[in-house]
Amino acid sequence: MNWRRTLVILWIANFGVMAGMNLVIPFLPIYLGELGIHQLSTLERWSSWVFAAQFVTSFAFQPIWGAVADRRGRKIMLLRAGFGMGTMTALMGLVHAPWELLILRFINGVFSGFISMAISLQASVTPEEEAGRALGILQTGGIAGGLIGPLLGGVLAESFGIRHVFLLTGAMLFITSIVVLLFVHEKPVRKEGRKEKVKGGSFLILRYLLPVFLASFVTQLGVMSIEPIVTVFTKTIYHGRHLQVIAGLVVAMSGIANLIGSPLLGRLGDRIGQKKILIFALCGAACMYIPQALAYNIGLLLVGRFLLGLFIGGMLPSLNVLVRKMAPERMQATAFGLNSSATFLGNLIGPLLGGMVASIYGIRSVFYVTMSILVMNAIVLIFNKSINHPEHLNIDVDTAES
Repeated sequence: MNWRRTLVILWIANFGVMAGMNLVIPFLPIYLGELGIHQLSTLERWSSWVFAAQFVTSFAFQPIWGAVADRRGRKIMLLRAGFGMGTMTALMGLVHAPWELLILRFINGVFSGFISMAISLQASVTPEEEAGRALGILQTGGIAGGLIGPLLGGVLAESFGIRHVFLLTGAMLFITSIVVLLFVHEKPVRKEGRKEKVKGGSFLILRYLLPVFLASFVTQLGVMSIEPIVTVFTKTIYHGRHLQVIAGLVVAMSGIANLIGSPLLGRLGDRIGQKKILIFALCGAACMYIPQALAYNIGLLLVGRFLLGLFIGGMLPSLNVLVRKMAPERMQATAFGLNSSATFLGNLIGPLLGGMVASIYGIRSVFYVTMSILVMNAIVLIFNKSINHPEHLNIDVDTAES
């Protein structure tokens, strides 16, 4: 199997999935208004529920689907996620009540996990010495889709209406899944001795990968603690005529930097080690919250957001490569599922933490709290010896059981 060919196909697939999902997410509050919710406090409450619903079920089901992938293969799990999310998203365009939308968001979380499974599949076919570069490049597909999705969604919503955007998103996810079905190939999964291997593999994953899962959780918590309220912060320091454009640029700036940082630091991690890059990226990201907290003009905020994106781009490929190196070979999809679950938990808790801190201590305090969490995580990783030489931990599960 040509890993470079697989990388190109999965990059396109990740781009399509993330662009499709981000076509609709920014417009959920507007859609709830069309469904009959007009009072501001009620709309805010329903928007939070609808937004968080998918993360709740995603967090619960990612390890389950990862375990199934180890037994049945990763490609079938990609198809499950793509076709499942496509169906649920299309149905969202047909609802007539907020509770129907909420239920579909819950169910959509059950089917989610396309990105994590694509990472797992790519990691399984890529040579170890190229893993950081390959996973960094793969990550840029999702980032690019996340940047373009809201812009394209705004154009489509204005031209055709929000309901049609849900239907178009469902179609896009179906097309992406068909591309995977036709062009992605995976070697058959060995099935002998599955029960014994799962038992030993689970022990190793829970014992040695906990610091990696924690870092994934903290990384996403740090990003999401400020993302939902960064537009509000922008309004406090920018009073010009082009607020919407500037706010959009502030939100997008870290994603643009991610496109640069992910492959660059991923390649560097292949040379000097992922643990070093991860600690460097965590400390660097923590420092980049300082100029944002001190920003009283839009220029300093934009610079801080860009530099933050560079360092975050270095964290994610390093974390994925560490999962690949440290997990037993026959349990790697389970490990990626657990890592994805940690990420979804960060997506869920981050906005809650940021909102709580901002309401009690002020919005600038969110930057300092997030910075402290990142630094503490870096300290934990510095003193964690199990990931100094992760390749020594990726032993066969049969050996672990003996």
